[in-house]
Amino acid sequence: MSLNNKDIKRIFVITILLVLFVASILVLRPILLSILGGLILAYIFSPVYNKLHKIFKEKNTTAFAVATLLILLVILPLWFLVPIAIQQTFDFFTLTQSVDFSQIVETIFPTSSLQFQQDTTAMIIRFIGNITSSAINGLVGFILNLPSVLLQLAVIIFVFFFSLRDQQELKEFISGISPFKKEKEKLLTKRFKEITSSIIFGYIVVGIIQGITLGIGFLIFGVPRALTLTVFAIFSSILPMVGPWLVWIPVAIYLLASGDVTRAILFTIYAGALVSSIDNILRPYIVAKKTGTSSVIVLIGMIGGLFVFGIMGIILGPLILSYLVIFLRAYKDKTLSDMFSPE
Repeated sequence: MSLNNKDIKRIFVITILLVLFVASILVLRPILLSILGGLILAYIFSPVYNKLHKIFKEKNTTAFAVATLLILLVILPLWFLVPIAIQQTFDFFTLTQSVDFSQIVETIFPTSSLQFQQDTTAMIIRFIGNITSSAINGLVGFILNLPSVLLQLAVIIFVFFFSLRDQQELKEFISGISPFKKEKEKLLTKRFKEITSSIIFGYIVVGIIQGITLGIGFLIFGVPRALTLTVFAIFSSILPMVGPWLVWIPVAIYLLASGDVTRAILFTIYAGALVSSIDNILRPYIVAKKTGTSSVIVLIGMIGGLFVFGIMGIILGPLILSYLVIFLRAYKDKTLSDMFSPE
């Protein structure tokens, strides 16, 4: 079958578009996660931008004010806390080398057999050794890649600023190239917002609040290496079906084994009552209010995303899986083809 002039031009245009698309992916690949990070942060701070825009009236001024707020609330504290966290991580590693875990196990399980105590002690030592070595390797890698980290940070702020300032134009552009029917596009946009808000606010933000609250408890009760433990608490609080107990229970056992029974009991009450209540009250309210996103999907997405995308995968992983479920359900209900506009 011979091709006419119109078909040849169409193939030529499609080929150019594909080449440009692949080339663009290669160019953006090193900073792609930073771009996505800036877009996600812009989505989180969008309500703040909209409120401040009513006051400042001017887009550049408002976006600059919100970007400054982001730097003050997030980036500047990290700049001062990271060196402290590095020092405390090395101190924590040194501390674990001097702790007599066999004595702690014997105190907790006084009537158990010697074999059980030895196996439990060995398991604890391996577990803590793996955690500390992973943390130290991560910190060393962070220090070695500091110039790259600062460049990625600059990209995040740049994308964050312009995404906020030009959010309306960005929405119109995405809507203009969207292949979906307009009524389906509105429904999908609403659903995507619900899922995104559920994951970001229901898991990420609530987990950060919960971890910081536990960190305040570490300071109140004089727990050593409080900052490093707070970082671990934030990560464990973000993960669904895990929670901050993964951090505060070993800390309570440590306080108890140290002989300070009163402090151990008070800390356990603080962590078990106050910290756990944050998770039990805020997270179900936000998730139920936004959407019924499965905790299993969120957990699997966070863990898988962490391996594939690094720290950004905690957000990207659940979002990708949740969006996939939407299209799989549409395919199951035989409504997938109804979403797209005719050619």
